[in-house]
Amino acid sequence: MKIAYISCHDHEQYSVGYDDEESLLLAFLRGKGINIVRRVWDDTSVDWKEYGLIVLKSPWDYHEKFEAFGQWLDMLEAEKVRLLNPVETVRWNSNKRYLQDIAAADMDVIPSVFFEKGERPDLLPLFDILKTGELIVKPCISAGAKNIIHVTRQNVETTAEQVYELMTHEPYFAQPFMPEIYDGEWSCVFFNGTFSHSVLKLPGGGDFRVQHYHGGSIQPATPKDAHIKAATDYVTHFGKDTLYARVDGIITNDRFHLMELEFIEPYLYLDSHPEGYERYYLALSKHL
Repeated sequence: MKIAYISCHDHEQYSVGYDDEESLLLAFLRGKGINIVRRVWDDTSVDWKEYGLIVLKSPWDYHEKFEAFGQWLDMLEAEKVRLLNPVETVRWNSNKRYLQDIAAADMDVIPSVFFEKGERPDLLPLFDILKTGELIVKPCISAGAKNIIHVTRQNVETTAEQVYELMTHEPYFAQPFMPEIYDGEWSCVFFNGTFSHSVLKLPGGGDFRVQHYHGGSIQPATPKDAHIKAATDYVTHFGKDTLYARVDGIITNDRFHLMELEFIEPYLYLDSHPEGYERYYLALSKHL
């Protein structure tokens, strides 16, 4: 079976500071005898029907070309080209409004209030609605902590116009700032719905963001069994037939609370576990 391994143009700029997991995994899979080739998702010269399977790995620019990405998914679905993760799951996961579905399922998730593109909401009542003294306001379609605004009661008047300007371009949502982030954000990686490994991402330099380009650090670590079980439940409920998943969350009152559920293009920290690459290969083999 010929497999397309999905990347984006200039993927190196998105992986600065990390090992090039995309290239390392591709080489590993080829070394296992898998007929797999790297393809850029929005390369119009590709005939996608040539491939028996398309595997998403690093379409890291999809949120910057969101309409085109949606059209690509529609085309794959119409042509009955098989995608991992499944098209319907990827489409659902591409907009952070999916958090509403998780909350509606009575699962632990950070509370959110959503706004449409072009809205100019009064930010002050959000502190009471979300029972917090600090807010995080961020895009519904984004990645890598892009355009996140930290709003407090003290700076709400000075930051409101900045928030409104961003909202003229895309929909946003607000969440309470969770101080537990300073204890670290867990990323739990799953293959075919089974927990594989995890890392703990810690903010640095007085920042609350855990990404390396904001001063964050990453260390291999394993949460409590109860927290792994909670992370597994999100994948079981919302990630049917997914090859891979990453569940990002924090621990609040000794309970795992979801921050993001990643089914599209998460970095999988395969080098953080001695069997990370092998486990990905074995999981993929079951779909061939």
